[in-house]
Amino acid sequence: MSYKLLIINPGSTSTKIGVFEDENMLFDETLRHTTEEIAQYDSIFAQKDFRKNIITDFLKNKGIDLKEFDIVVGRGGMLKPIPGGTYPVSDALLEDLKIGKQGQHASNLGGILAKEIGDEIGAKSFIVDPVVVDELEPVARYSGVPELPRTSVFHALNQKAVAKRYAKEIGKKYDELNLIVVHMGGGVSVGAHKNGKVVDVFNALDGDGAFSPERAGGVPSGALVKMCFSGKYSEAEVYKKIVGNGGFNAYLGTNDARVVEDMIKDGDKKAEEIYNAFIYQVCKNVGTQAAVLEGKVDQIVVTGGIAYSKLVIAEFTKKLSWIAPLTVYPGEDELLALAQGALRVMNGEEKAMEY
Repeated sequence: MSYKLLIINPGSTSTKIGVFEDENMLFDETLRHTTEEIAQYDSIFAQKDFRKNIITDFLKNKGIDLKEFDIVVGRGGMLKPIPGGTYPVSDALLEDLKIGKQGQHASNLGGILAKEIGDEIGAKSFIVDPVVVDELEPVARYSGVPELPRTSVFHALNQKAVAKRYAKEIGKKYDELNLIVVHMGGGVSVGAHKNGKVVDVFNALDGDGAFSPERAGGVPSGALVKMCFSGKYSEAEVYKKIVGNGGFNAYLGTNDARVVEDMIKDGDKKAEEIYNAFIYQVCKNVGTQAAVLEGKVDQIVVTGGIAYSKLVIAEFTKKLSWIAPLTVYPGEDELLALAQGALRVMNGEEKAMEY
């Protein structure tokens, strides 16, 4: 049976949508919202009708009847920690998206909009692999400070999508493989995928692991404590150093790896050293996850925007091939990943998860 899907991926100042016939994308569009438009609303949830109307008006202008859709899929938001998979938008899931169980983020609107539009047209509504996917083994949660457990916040949607893509391409099941997946975008996450579960991963938002274009990654904790209590910075200013203004931004004033590579080509030795340090740290993260998997690694899968870099992939090949071969899927296709998650359930390849 063929299915027509509407995919909704809200961001802070835009809402990306895609229309699919099974896995074939008919078109996609980024609906942009001005700062002034967003500023009218005092909460993420309050934006719901504004964003919904923009989506439905756009589709109407394209000559698309909402009733054509069998499935509506939204980007998962800041829910409670849950195993990976595809989740129907239940009442309990919907309520946690509304309140922002682990925080307020525009992605919370994905499931909310999917449910509301789906209910209106009699279509099924899902979310797929939100950033709060948590499949950590108990030993991976210990940090050394009981009040500060290690948490699982990472690029779950893309990591799971490329891991399953690799498994399919070699004719195996995802849960038959041990993979290390490296996602490199504005943030970096390196996960150990053991028999279908991400049993350890570096917190890509504000925790540990390599620095990235916008994030500091793991920093010396004692020095961080002293900075926090130096009186020079507010809590918000310190956090911005960790998330947003860290990494490449802090050292080089750009969050674009392509710009950094251009600086290197122009002879900038500082840029070259910082880029090498970035590669060095990501490779250290891969080595850590190889130890988690006890050296039994079937493949290292590299994805995200920085995976387009021939320089980075050449260095990864040199530094990591002794662990396992590399497969590279540059970029990320979140709309397709969301569609594929729903289709796996509808086609009986996976069971729908219960929230």
